[in-house]
Amino acid sequence: MARRRFFVEQVHRGEALLEGEDAEHLTRVLRVENGQRFEISDNHGVYLAQVVEARRQRVRFAVVEPLPVLPAPVAVTLYAALIKFDRFEWLVEKATELGVDRIAPVHTERSEPGLERAAEKRLARWRRIGKEASQQARRARLPEVSAAVAFPEALAADEPWRYLLDEAEGTAPLCSLLPEKRAGGDRVALLVGPEGGWTSRERERAREGGWLAASLAPEVLRAETAALTALALVRHAWWSAAGFSRTGTLH
Repeated sequence: MARRRFFVEQVHRGEALLEGEDAEHLTRVLRVENGQRFEISDNHGVYLAQVVEARRQRVRFAVVEPLPVLPAPVAVTLYAALIKFDRFEWLVEKATELGVDRIAPVHTERSEPGLERAAEKRLARWRRIGKEASQQARRARLPEVSAAVAFPEALAADEPWRYLLDEAEGTAPLCSLLPEKRAGGDRVALLVGPEGGWTSRERERAREGGWLAASLAPEVLRAETAALTALALVRHAWWSAAGFSRTGTLH
């Protein structure tokens, strides 16, 4: 069984502190004891660490050794139109599990009124969900969850590969638009619309900005379903091209 992984603020001189809710979970729920080993990440490296002190909301670790980190097959930024917050939270959680590097909420023409202002109050919660999902998925690094941006800001993304997910008839399938040559370090941006879909003006602005319209299925998918489907397809395409097994070795 894989060891539990936790994110710490920093590793300094071979030690790290875990505080707050995560520490309390270790001490009160898991009843951690000195000498037990876990994995920790400071959002840069991953380490095997041993508990040397455990209090209610404070656990101190001593680093035993650094651990290998799987290379990321591709860096994906998900620009996701603001939707109802319970569904957006689910999107954040699952996109984190699927390896997204950045999530940027986007205010679009058909986003529900008031969501942009309310999103400011939800940002800390979304980041906490991303952290919890990262620990569950045993990620090496946390995803960046940024403040909401306007549609033109999203269009200004500088990723070399940019795809506007669109259900419009005649749109080419996403997989047919992916580059034939794919390598680690490539960067991809995905832009997914709101419940009502894109307006004709937004489609035109995206096209003028160099975004490729991409379809996922003949059916009309909900926003969060489309986002996760596209993310999974892109990550798998690059992962397969890299020729890595789950342990990070070539096969």
